[in-house]
Amino acid sequence: MVVNSLLAEENERVKARLEKLLNRLPGLVYRCKLDDDFGSTLEYASKGSENLLGITAEEMLAQHWNTIERMAPAPDLQRMRAIIRDKIVAHEPYQVMYRLQLPGGRLKWVWDQGEAIYNEDGKPLYLEGLMMDVSEQKFQELALQDENRQLKLSMEQADGLGNLVGKSEAMHKVYSLILKAAETDTNVIIYGETGCGKDLVASSIHNYSGRKGRYVPVNCGAVPENLLESEFFGYVRGAFTGATTAKEGFVAAAHNGTLFLDEIGELPISLQVKFLRVLETKMYTPLGSTAQKSSSFRLIAATNRDMAALVREKKTRADFYYRVNVLVINIPPLRERKEDLPLLIKAWCDRNGIDLSLPHQVRLAMSHYDWPGNVRELHNFLDRYAIFGQNAVEFLGTTENCVSTIPEGQSLADAVCKMEQAIIVKTLEKCRWHRGHTATALGLNLRTLQRKMKSLGIQMTPE
Repeated sequence: MVVNSLLAEENERVKARLEKLLNRLPGLVYRCKLDDDFGSTLEYASKGSENLLGITAEEMLAQHWNTIERMAPAPDLQRMRAIIRDKIVAHEPYQVMYRLQLPGGRLKWVWDQGEAIYNEDGKPLYLEGLMMDVSEQKFQELALQDENRQLKLSMEQADGLGNLVGKSEAMHKVYSLILKAAETDTNVIIYGETGCGKDLVASSIHNYSGRKGRYVPVNCGAVPENLLESEFFGYVRGAFTGATTAKEGFVAAAHNGTLFLDEIGELPISLQVKFLRVLETKMYTPLGSTAQKSSSFRLIAATNRDMAALVREKKTRADFYYRVNVLVINIPPLRERKEDLPLLIKAWCDRNGIDLSLPHQVRLAMSHYDWPGNVRELHNFLDRYAIFGQNAVEFLGTTENCVSTIPEGQSLADAVCKMEQAIIVKTLEKCRWHRGHTATALGLNLRTLQRKMKSLGIQMTPE
């Protein structure tokens, strides 16, 4: 009897401590009894109900029905019941966000998460859960969505979006996809030729998304392969010779922000395997450490290569490709939107505070040029024109007489290769075979130029 009495007292003390803890939580802890039709009756509510809903726990329990459901608008109630019912049947925890109308008429968004309690036969008896106020976050999200909708409505007359310039139909499609991407956390991949502004599209998505973290751009082709893992995941002190201090990597730097991987097709298979795990779990391990860390980043990738072809060539893992290739944005090359040239020229002049006053014949030459280096090449041309005047126009003639017609029996692909080869060779000659200057003149980065020279069989001529 004494033992039983002591156990009973201890149980009461534990129950009191638990009750005290539940009442201190910044939300509403609840327990509902379920009937055979999954209808619920509130049996317990913590004191957090008063701060959350403006109703005391005693008032909520006095009615002998589910006060929470009585406060939910009909559409929210229907959706909430369906989600919870499906999770009960599947024997899984539930998470659902919905609105509640408080006694004063004010709407509040709540995040409700819990699970069912079952008997030995698997019959659900109770729901136990925690409800939190997420109104501030939700209203910010709705405000951002409304702002993006207003942007969409005004885009038809717009000359650009953010730092992107152009009012062609092709660019308006890009703007729509940017705003669509900004409303989600879905992985995005941007396809486009070198120099067409993939980085501007990526930064625009980040800016319009409202993410509070940093925008972290990474050129995958510029990081030496032996440093990729330490640059991406960071390292701890002593991880390797010379690691006298710890350093965070790109993944950590992009926490709550956006990680932009340019030239993602250059990532080696070995890092694709490790990065795939990070994309799936948001967990990573710094070099030299055994402790896992987390980073809630949003991924945007970009490439000028055919990722599907890289998968077929076994240079990119199929599972990595499908994880990255979710929401696709294709940026049109400048040759397909030449109607945007006047806007792009004006934007360059405004940014640099220069009025070039391009003569008609120069603008005509520009409109007939195909701009293989896209907007980057256009900017480089305008930079040269501002210094050298019409002498810079000779660079627009690099395609003259390269391929006037396609010879009989030659494919278009072969003709394009010959034209590209002629353009590069002629520009190399103009730049005295200096690859760096040639890349700049063509609006390419040096690595892309070297890759094209190798594939086209162009040999360097000794200076």
